[in-house]
Amino acid sequence: MSKIQEGDIVARKSYGNDVFFKVTSIRRGDDGLDYAVLKGLDIRLFASSLVDDLVKIDPKEVAEYWTKTLKNNAEVMDRVMKRRMEERKDRLKRCTDGLCSMGRSKDGDRSEGSEIEGFDVPGSVLHLDGDKDYLDLCMTTYRNLSIPAFGYAVDEKEQPKKVLALLEKHYPDILVLTGHDGLIKGAKDLKDVNNYHNSKYFIEAVKIARSFEKSRDDLVIFAGACQSCYEAILSAGANFASSPKRVLIHAFDPVFVVEKISYTSIHDPIAIRDIIKSTITGFDGIGGIETRGKHRLGVPRTEY
Repeated sequence: MSKIQEGDIVARKSYGNDVFFKVTSIRRGDDGLDYAVLKGLDIRLFASSLVDDLVKIDPKEVAEYWTKTLKNNAEVMDRVMKRRMEERKDRLKRCTDGLCSMGRSKDGDRSEGSEIEGFDVPGSVLHLDGDKDYLDLCMTTYRNLSIPAFGYAVDEKEQPKKVLALLEKHYPDILVLTGHDGLIKGAKDLKDVNNYHNSKYFIEAVKIARSFEKSRDDLVIFAGACQSCYEAILSAGANFASSPKRVLIHAFDPVFVVEKISYTSIHDPIAIRDIIKSTITGFDGIGGIETRGKHRLGVPRTEY
């Protein structure tokens, strides 16, 4: 009986223990050997491995790993919020230029120097995730970033079957289709979607979403996970996808792509470099096409 069990946090010895995984299941292969199905602890990678190639990670080391990961995530969020505040200040000034002197004083009279406050109407998100744990992390991050979001844990294979009904239910500005992916071991033709664990399901779901809304500005789509077939996902109709260099992407990368879209003005096309700069993985893991923002600034803010 193998010491490695379902639910254990492990690493692969043959890869130098570079990535931490959670064991989702163990099966006996036709060769009589035990294989484990793995999902990345904080990256969107799906893989399988011989149980004998796995080493169990000490809980203390796992805790340290999560502490470092969440610290990095918090640093990215801090940069996002600082950037957002600066951009909002500039936009509010443009929207109210010449009107600030028309504010009211405490006694109700209009007076110079009174500032008009604005309010945000960010783009809304529908997020389908093949991993419930990742979905929970992403939904928490959406809340912390004040992004209205609807989240569903939907297995990658089921996303093409369920995406249309969920789009009709929520009519979001932004759609995220993600979960786990990865190249099948031994695959050489990187253009063949059958050489990926889940790329074909992301592609099919994107095509169905595009049949619902053809405009890439009216419905912005991010799709993919680790090592996904980037070109095919974009060709299916996505605005942004992973993974140009077939590298691993972080669990939070889709959220930081969405944040930039959700909080960029509807009047402004988003520089692709600015979106990718917001992610943890960068250009090797995320790419896309020119897209307009989904944010609307309202004035004035009511005191009620």
